[in-house]
Amino acid sequence: MLNYNPLHCLPSSEELPDSEDTPVDNELQDLIPSLLKSTLAFVWSERWDWFFGVKMGIYYDPKKAAIAPDAFLSVGVKRFIDGDLRLSYVMWEEKQPPVLALEVVSQISHGEYSTRKEFYAKELGVLYYVIYKPLRKKKPPLEVYQLQDGEYFLIPGNPVWLPEIGLGIGLERGIYQGLAREWLYWYNEEGQKLPTPEERIYEIEEQLNFERQLRIQTEQKMQLLAEQLRALGVEPESLA
Repeated sequence: MLNYNPLHCLPSSEELPDSEDTPVDNELQDLIPSLLKSTLAFVWSERWDWFFGVKMGIYYDPKKAAIAPDAFLSVGVKRFIDGDLRLSYVMWEEKQPPVLALEVVSQISHGEYSTRKEFYAKELGVLYYVIYKPLRKKKPPLEVYQLQDGEYFLIPGNPVWLPEIGLGIGLERGIYQGLAREWLYWYNEEGQKLPTPEERIYEIEEQLNFERQLRIQTEQKMQLLAEQLRALGVEPESLA
């Protein structure tokens, strides 16, 4: 007698498109997720139980098209699958929804505050929904929602601590890829911004420059002392 498993009849991530083929209409939709992802790669460099997708299709129903947030984070899943990169995020393979979804809104909204918000809550059950609209004036440009009993409730503050993830997310001015503006960053529980890869490299270069200058100053002092000793008729080597 054959054992029937309905999951075996469903398409795999290798057989599904990797996105919804919707082009970005704002460069920030690429830059902001890439900043968050690269920072997370440093912060969680020794963890292998997370995945951060950027404009990747999430398949939640084999009969329906995928939805592709600007970015999403899943915790408790494999960082890589059998050493390979994911082509898409398939719910019936991953066994759980993303814990966070991010939408970066351009000048024209595409349902981020309505239909998409309801979809992430009702269909996917995403715990945290983050919306960032840089051109928003009458309300805060960054909103973070938490799912409670099937509904999203706005969490006040900036940054906002996300205990289930162990990170905070917030908005502040900084420099990324040479561009000075407001960016989204990860934060620790004390509300301190976690350094980006660029900032880490800058800190290392500053430390190396400081050590080099200190070494040069030390060598100059030693040379001056040697000259003063010779002027007194003392060879510095004789004091060794």
